[in-house]
Amino acid sequence: MYQSIINTKLQPFNATAFSKGEFIEVSDKDTQGKWSVFMFYPADFTFVCPTELGDLADHYAQLQEMGVQVYSVSTDTHFTHKAWHDSSETIGKINFPMIGDPTGRISRNFGVMIEEEGLALRGTFVVNPEGEIKVAEIHDLGIGRSAKDLVRKIQAAQYVAEHDGEVCPAAWQPGDETLAPSLDLVGKI
Repeated sequence: MYQSIINTKLQPFNATAFSKGEFIEVSDKDTQGKWSVFMFYPADFTFVCPTELGDLADHYAQLQEMGVQVYSVSTDTHFTHKAWHDSSETIGKINFPMIGDPTGRISRNFGVMIEEEGLALRGTFVVNPEGEIKVAEIHDLGIGRSAKDLVRKIQAAQYVAEHDGEVCPAAWQPGDETLAPSLDLVGKI
């Protein structure tokens, strides 16, 4: 039976990441009290992955202004992340932690592990300051993601978290009207 990951708590983890020229330890405790994004991808030194990570790097300053910490995760090691960072102009612009998950534990916790390949699917998860997963997007390996749309989804999640009783309709952008679900709206939209 399928159980959604939405509104479940982030599972405990400890991992080593490559970040800003050094290896750092990262755990679930680092996410407490802040918005976080976990972006899983299959492997370093591949094809679609650098386009996604480069796109995310281009939006990282905006996400930080929104109070969001980004973590990219693959089943590669932190050593491989460093080698990729040092050899690729696109990956070289990344300033967020690149978590190594060689055991696949973190990938399994998020339900994106491809067991027979030892790789992660393309999965993006937004975790709120309380440690609850509020957005889950999982793609097949050949389908790249858009950081611009991720930013919009986080803006909507933050808006809903701050405005009890309001919801954001499709394609909502900051400043657009929201909805307040009520009996009066039934059948009127």
